[in-house]
Amino acid sequence: MLRELQVKPSNGIGVAVLLTAVVLGGLYGFYLGARGENVALAVGGLTLAVLAGLGLPGLFTVEPNEGKALTLFGTYKGTVREPGLWWVNPFMSKTGVSLRVRNFETNKLKVNDAYSNPVEIGAIVVWRVVDTAEALFEVNDYVQYVAVQSESALRALASQHPYDAHGAGEIALSTNQDEVNKGLAKALVDRLSKAGVEVIEARISHLAYSPEIAAAMLQRQQASAIVAARQTIVEGAVGMVQLALASLKERDIVDLDGERKAAMVSNLLVVLCSERSTQPVVNTGSLYT
Repeated sequence: MLRELQVKPSNGIGVAVLLTAVVLGGLYGFYLGARGENVALAVGGLTLAVLAGLGLPGLFTVEPNEGKALTLFGTYKGTVREPGLWWVNPFMSKTGVSLRVRNFETNKLKVNDAYSNPVEIGAIVVWRVVDTAEALFEVNDYVQYVAVQSESALRALASQHPYDAHGAGEIALSTNQDEVNKGLAKALVDRLSKAGVEVIEARISHLAYSPEIAAAMLQRQQASAIVAARQTIVEGAVGMVQLALASLKERDIVDLDGERKAAMVSNLLVVLCSERSTQPVVNTGSLYT
């Protein structure tokens, strides 16, 4: 496996000045030789200018947050990361690799979760190249490699967790975003490290049930919410009834037998648990008629 080797070539400014001076001097010598019919001077000046001109392609620039990988006849020689104008062997190939931070957003993938419910999921991956040699020579196209592996890791993650948690301690895609994002980042680090890519951040950007089951799942969520609300209302109503009976007995306001207590409890529960406003019935007779 190739690893990046950082090199520092010759200063390009000095070499550029020198080569330019040699080219101009050679052309001037050729001019003098041709004018004075001095064949040796003309040939020498022209040869010098051509040789100096062949060295000019060795000049190249490196921009900030960029690396230039150098190869000579198929052999990797190193990478230049320091910005500036440089010069190397003109026969070397120079391949630029951006070291800037990049964003990649996956498509909205349709995946079955841990309970085989079809869901739509998407993610955003923030990454950058940290090893130019691995990025260029270990994979065919590192940008496409990041895209394919990101979607593959996202599919695998979505199939390991349910959309909603159905038990205590269960990690769900919809409610445990931090744990899910950490799991996605870890999976991407394992997959992309061989391509010289560092994963800075990975997070879920889109999550929803697939359209064909969205309506049914919405009804289930509404039913769960109604059951939870009813449970809270009933617990509160029972406490209020218990408090009312205890207060009546403690203050000796009225003495109720078991049958009357049951009727009172029933009426209070109806009043407290009803969704609509109650309509009172006024009894103009005695308490027991």
